[in-house]
Amino acid sequence: MTADAPRIMDEDECWEFLRSHEFGRLAFHLADEVHIAPINYAVDHRTLLFRTAEGSKLLGIVMNPDVAFEIDEYDDAKAASVIVRGTARLLPEDEAHRSENVPLRPWVADFKYNVVEITPTEMTGRRFDLTKPWTRITPRD
Repeated sequence: MTADAPRIMDEDECWEFLRSHEFGRLAFHLADEVHIAPINYAVDHRTLLFRTAEGSKLLGIVMNPDVAFEIDEYDDAKAASVIVRGTARLLPEDEAHRSENVPLRPWVADFKYNVVEITPTEMTGRRFDLTKPWTRITPRD
């Protein structure tokens, strides 16, 4: 059995996939290093919003707004992934209220007052049919 080629998602499919999830991974620069951190997020029109406390994510974004963000899902038969490259910015107080209009809710009890917006500059998405050939291999005696 051969796997079908990955199917490329168009931009609307990528946004729909992003809207249907709320957890992903943010890659950001902090000085000379690249970091990755899990975040919960929400889509606001054609941007992503997330909350963060003071710390490395916020410092990294303020120092270098170039970020990447990824979400995925899979089961035994299929997988899908969307990667967003873009620019992050800390929203000023008069814009931070936007987070109240989307389903952006805290997952932990920490106070995260800072709202960050990611504006995509590039977005790619793919869907895969999985064959997992190792599941059909019979061990030799």
